[in-house]
Amino acid sequence: MLTKDYIEIEEKYGAHNYHPLDVVIKEAKGVWVTDVEGNRYLDCLAAYSAVNQGHCHPKIYDVFVEQAKHVTLTSRAFRNDKLPILYKKLHDMTGYDMALPMNSGAEAVETAVKTARRWGYDVKGIENNKAEIIVADGNFHGRTTTIVGFSDDPSSYGGFGPFTPGFIFHEYGNAEDLKSKISKNTCAVLIEPIQGEGGIVIPPEGYLKAVAQICKDNNVLFICDEIQAGLGRSGKLFAHYYEDVRPDIVIIGKALSGGYYPVSAILADKEIMGVIKPGQHGSTFGGNPLAAAVAVRALEVLEEENLVQHSFEMGEYFISKLRAIDSPHISLVRGKGLWIGFVLDRKARPYCEKLMAEGILCKETHENIIRFAPPLVITKDEIDWAVGKIEKVVKELDNVQF
Repeated sequence: MLTKDYIEIEEKYGAHNYHPLDVVIKEAKGVWVTDVEGNRYLDCLAAYSAVNQGHCHPKIYDVFVEQAKHVTLTSRAFRNDKLPILYKKLHDMTGYDMALPMNSGAEAVETAVKTARRWGYDVKGIENNKAEIIVADGNFHGRTTTIVGFSDDPSSYGGFGPFTPGFIFHEYGNAEDLKSKISKNTCAVLIEPIQGEGGIVIPPEGYLKAVAQICKDNNVLFICDEIQAGLGRSGKLFAHYYEDVRPDIVIIGKALSGGYYPVSAILADKEIMGVIKPGQHGSTFGGNPLAAAVAVRALEVLEEENLVQHSFEMGEYFISKLRAIDSPHISLVRGKGLWIGFVLDRKARPYCEKLMAEGILCKETHENIIRFAPPLVITKDEIDWAVGKIEKVVKELDNVQF
């Protein structure tokens, strides 16, 4: 079948909850993907940072296949021989005492919310059902009804209410505004260290330090959502490392499995994680042996191939090259590591469509921003090739009205 045939079937039988570019991918390796007609593309989205290690990484593949031969799922009713190894690996890499595994990033956010509320009642002593969590405007933490209920993006929350109460907004990047929202019922502050869906929005320097201090001063948990920003994407293991802070809870996912399997978790010390007792939270698939084995290998690949530092170095190079492109329609190029927001003064979709025709896959966000976020294994030569294509498209569209 051809591309148009697959698209026709998908449009007829699938829910229209996405607006994808019309490319049908059949194979992928490293930073490159190939469609059903043999066309090759440089992937500059990396499955929203889920394939930081590169598509179909052979070392992760070997573990995935080997573990699948033995046992894939036991449920947490029984123990397995892979989950303890993942717990130890996460502790050794991050310094947190404990982890609680789930599957999707949204599930991990929900887990953090439940843990923070439980801590608020059991440890801080907040009156029952009064706990509040402060979030940021422009946030994106997932798609569950609880999570979209504390979004300020109408496309996320519109038509899905009523929503869970107990979430208070503050202005992202404004520590003084955050401080003004703290009350006796505040149990946690939940933020992204860099807002990904918002268009790679980087808060002012000192904001994360201020958030951490405000939380400490008011006996409030600091929760950092590192699902997209973490595990090397931002050029550090975690984006909050840029300000040398230590959140009370860190949420991870996406690249935790290198794209082979849905794996997520929250990290915290035992004084916080200990509020969750048997029967109070769980997941049939969370912490399964296949997920745990894959996650351990995915983390090892980040270390063995020095991908965090590579992301930092290649990100600086990529950003500098993009900033050198001269166009009246480029408003700003911002980023950390290989996580770049290419901000235009008009709609980005036509640029993404023309880039696809040139062999680059990327996606618009907030209508006027393109995210460039290739797998962390990208080389300088591949960046040079991509920038040449990007500059060509930008120049071709400079005088086109749309």
